[in-house]
Amino acid sequence: MKTVKLRAGHVQPVWAGHPWVYAQAVESVDGALAGEAVTVVDPRGNALGTGFYSPQSAIAVRIFSRQAGALFNAELVRSRVAAAIDLRARLRLPSAETTGYRLVNAEGDGFPGLIVDRFGDALVVQLLSIGTKVNQEMIFDALEELTGAQTIVDRTPPAMAKLERFEPGSGVVRGKATDAFEFRERGFDYRLPTELAQKTGFYFDQRALRGRVEELAGGLRVLDAYSFVGPFSLAAARGGARSVSAVDNSSVAMTVGEACAQANGFGDRITFEKNDARVALENAAKAGGFDLVIVDPPRLAPTRTSRDKALGAYSKVAQAGCAATANGGLLVYCSCSAAIDLGTLNRTLASGALQANKHATVIERHFQAGDHPVSAAFPEGLYLKAIIARIDAR
Repeated sequence: MKTVKLRAGHVQPVWAGHPWVYAQAVESVDGALAGEAVTVVDPRGNALGTGFYSPQSAIAVRIFSRQAGALFNAELVRSRVAAAIDLRARLRLPSAETTGYRLVNAEGDGFPGLIVDRFGDALVVQLLSIGTKVNQEMIFDALEELTGAQTIVDRTPPAMAKLERFEPGSGVVRGKATDAFEFRERGFDYRLPTELAQKTGFYFDQRALRGRVEELAGGLRVLDAYSFVGPFSLAAARGGARSVSAVDNSSVAMTVGEACAQANGFGDRITFEKNDARVALENAAKAGGFDLVIVDPPRLAPTRTSRDKALGAYSKVAQAGCAATANGGLLVYCSCSAAIDLGTLNRTLASGALQANKHATVIERHFQAGDHPVSAAFPEGLYLKAIIARIDAR
């Protein structure tokens, strides 16, 4: 097997278990091809693990095994899929109440560059590295065999495929065609048309936080900004909210959200509005604010290089959220950017509150649900952070 040698001073993170080798850490490459499995060694030649080589990416190697010369073969793939299924079973997934969840969470399940979400009888796959792309048929075989899924859909983001220098797949790659994903989450029934292209199709990572919002929403006036199809809104409505307003700039998301609310018996409890979330937050502030405001924007810092620029954007989002929250009310403030850690998110909340002439008191902190596991040596994997804060006048 060919080798990738690291520079002196870049060994410690990989030795400690970090699964990524950045391009600037590479001293030399022994003739490896894109997508090929390589052994990563330190400057003295000591093996640190085996991973997929990606010469055009900022992440030169994604390590899938700590064993030198490990083979990424059908046996390994099958064992990793089986382990992922077993972990979800320990989390009581699937269940009668929840049939939609994350089945494979990339590095967290020993599958760098692979995301698999389960929607009832369908699987949605994202191949995020040239290594997983090269081995896609082997991966699809194992998923089909071990899950019994009737449909496997490839939704690899074109932007990621471009970075990794391969042509992304699209649509059904195994099984029968489908025009919608049908599943349950926490007892809610969803039917999402396949053209609703947000990531894999749904945000399973916020499941636990939605449960907490349901617990807090009783008797409150709720604004769900950046609502997508309204899963937070459904949670608030079932929790006994006095009123719920869901806002998103996607007309498709609003139409689907209304249909989901009707199907679950909350059609008369939630108002869906196609609008820019920032405008909706401004309007809410002018009207005196809501008792509970949920601000869950799209990823504002997709890379480490965009982090500094994104900090200002997060502060503005926090300012708008604080201003839209009535004095004594609760703000749920989220970030799905791996480059923004919890401490940084907290500082943007403090800055935004100051700009809104408010005071924010952090009550709770939340992260992605348990079906999104993260290696302790891989802090970037803990990408989702959320703060619940009480907002008061200064």
